[in-house]
Order: sequence, then C-alpha cells, then structure tokens
Amino acid sequence: MLVNVLMTLAGSEKETRHIELELEPGMEYTPGDAVGIVPENRPSEVAEVLAQLQFKGDERVLDHYKVEISLEEALRTRLAIGKLTRSAVNAYSKIAPESVPGLEALKSLALPDNRSLAEEYIWGREFIDLITEYPGGITQPQQLFTVLARLTPRMYSIASSQSWVKDAVHTIVRVVYYTSHQRDRQGLCSGHLGERAPEGSTMPIFLHSNNNFRLPENTDTPVIMIGPGTGIAPFRAFLQHRKAHGHKGENWLFFGEQRRASDFLYREDLEAMFKDGILTRFDTAFSRDQSHKVYVQDRMRENDAELFRWLERGAHFYVCGDANRMAKDVETVLLDIIANGRNCAPDAAQEYLASMKKARRYQTDVY
Repeated sequence: MLVNVLMTLAGSEKETRHIELELEPGMEYTPGDAVGIVPENRPSEVAEVLAQLQFKGDERVLDHYKVEISLEEALRTRLAIGKLTRSAVNAYSKIAPESVPGLEALKSLALPDNRSLAEEYIWGREFIDLITEYPGGITQPQQLFTVLARLTPRMYSIASSQSWVKDAVHTIVRVVYYTSHQRDRQGLCSGHLGERAPEGSTMPIFLHSNNNFRLPENTDTPVIMIGPGTGIAPFRAFLQHRKAHGHKGENWLFFGEQRRASDFLYREDLEAMFKDGILTRFDTAFSRDQSHKVYVQDRMRENDAELFRWLERGAHFYVCGDANRMAKDVETVLLDIIANGRNCAPDAAQEYLASMKKARRYQTDVY
C-alpha cells in the first residue's frame, strides 16, 4: 500500500479514498482494466462468529484446496461471513440438528414457493445473524465450508495509466458503512481498505483485463465520458493515457457528486487537465448544492445539441458507475438527444444507439 488517503472533505456524507498499490515487475494493465483486491474479514466479526459457535479458533480445518489451517484463519481469509445468501441459509438448515429452535421455519425458507420470503429474510443480514437467531446448527468446524461461500476478490476500476505511474496502480474506493437489524456493518473490501490497510501494509492483488472498455484505436477520435462519483476512475486513467501519449482526440467529461466543496473527487487533477487542454470540455453536477437536485444527465440535456454534434463526428461514448439508476437514466437522456438531433422517432434513435454499440462506440463499466 503506497498511498491510502481520504479524498472527501469536511461536510461530506461519504468516505471516499484514493488508493495507490505497488505492482511487481511484469504486471501490466491498460486504461479500462480493473484491479482485483483480496480482502480479509474484520477480526472483530471473526471473533464474534467464533464466540457464537463456541469454538476457540485454533481448531484445524481443510480449506478449499485441502490445505490445513486454523479455523480463525479460515473465517478471516477463506470464508464469506458477510452478506447472507439463500444458499447459506439452505445449507445451514440441512445440516442443523433437529434440536435447533425454529428449525422448521428456517427449512421452510428453502422451499421454491418461499423464495420471496427467503430474500426478505437475508436482506441486510450476515452469517452472525443466522447463527445468533438459530443457534446450534454448526457442530463441527469443517461444516462451515459446506455452509459458507468462498471469500472472493472485489474488483475496482483502475484510475491511472501505467504510462504515467509506472509500477503502481491507482483506484478510488467509497467505504461503505450501514446499519441493519440493529447492527453496525461495513463493506467487506471497502471496510478493509478504509480501516485496516495503512500505507506500508500488504495485501494480495491482481489485474483484470476489460477489453469491453477501451479508448478508440484511432487516437484522433473524440470521447465523451460520463463518470459520477467513483465512476470517475477509468476516465482519470483515459486522460492520463491520452496526455502521456500525446493523443489529439478531444475529451469531454461529465462528473457529478453531492457537494462541490467536499465531494469534488480528483478536483486538482481534472481542473489542471482542463486548464492545459487535455480536457476539451468539463461539465460538473453537484446535486446538493442547490434546492433542486442536478445530475450528470441534466448537464447532458443542457448540452444536447453540442453532444449530438460530437456523436455525428464519430465520438465514442463511455459510462462508468451505478448500474441501477444512473446508467439507465444516462441512456434514456442520450436516446432523447439522438431523437432530437436527428428529428426522428424513438425507434430510429434506438437503431442509432444500437449501431453505436455494435461499433463499440458506446461502452459501459457499471456496477
């Protein structure tokens, strides 16, 4: 861990961190790729699970690769004790002794007709909730490998160009904290990075290629980038790369967050790129800075005629960030801009966008 700094300032409702990780020789990436980070479960949560199961932690178990380790290490580094899943509930109900209180109710959640009830039960719960509400289901430490899924890496969009930062990789992480079922929780990997990964510490990482999110092969091609919040990450990489290699294509960035004073991520970098001309156009939307909320899609509408002219000139269009709302809203607005620009029906706008997607001129990295 080379750098781990808080980016959001006083007054922000979020904790967003800039992360720089060292690479070993030979590790290479391209703007648009992701870095995989292998987190560990929070030690306090591991201790809570051990206490509830009435195990000491020094019991020996075999991991997924048949390597013998302690139960404490398994719960900390191998098993997903966080977000509860229906499969974990089902597996637990199958191996639990009949003496477990409420077992029949738990078993009923495994029935196909009760899927919605099962989803309602697991929402906001973790493994500790299950074993607290239905204690006594685990009688042997090894059974945990039957009940719990494997702890998996988390993927983060890379926020740097290797042409710029050499043997390092940058990313940006929003640390997730929340409360559910009367317990304070945190995101698995974001919590690890926010709380337990100081500069100088080490953690396993790998690089993941994403060939579906790439700068245009023709370096003169203009690009339009929509990256609110941590979705700014790959576009910082794009801009660094184009600057480092002297690419002539124009660059237009839309960035949004809650407040300009506290949430303007990479402000110095982006304003410097705008000043020196790497960023041709730079539009921001800070949703909480006025009485009515303003988002990146609103800025797109305000610039609809110019944005359509860029599309007609062959611009590539990129979206990174929230898949549930933002990306859908951006595509809806883009279709309106196309329909207005071409003075055509919605179906024709859909065909225009479909042709952009087929030509890889419309690419998304959403999560």
